[in-house]
Amino acid sequence: MTPDGRYFVVRGRLWRMSDPALQADRREQLVKELMAARRKVGAMWRAGDEGGESAVHEAVDRAKRALGERGPVWWHDGAPDLNRHMARTTPSADWYAGPGCQ
Repeated sequence: MTPDGRYFVVRGRLWRMSDPALQADRREQLVKELMAARRKVGAMWRAGDEGGESAVHEAVDRAKRALGERGPVWWHDGAPDLNRHMARTTPSADWYAGPGCQ
């Protein structure tokens, strides 16, 4: 997790964290919805069913937006959204280049 708590890093790329202001029970429910939608996407992909895939992707998007992982940022200091940027090209570059980050 980046020092500001806004992102985690996977293969050098920043991914936005969920909004820490969400109540635990709400976050748990949204994560359950997200994982159920992702399982449906996988099942449809394995079955070669592309017909309803759009609706299932929309369910994933809705859950991620409600979690704060997409859409408007959940912080209020005016910092830009660096979701999906490479960590080495962001203000977190020095932190990422440090020990234990790679």
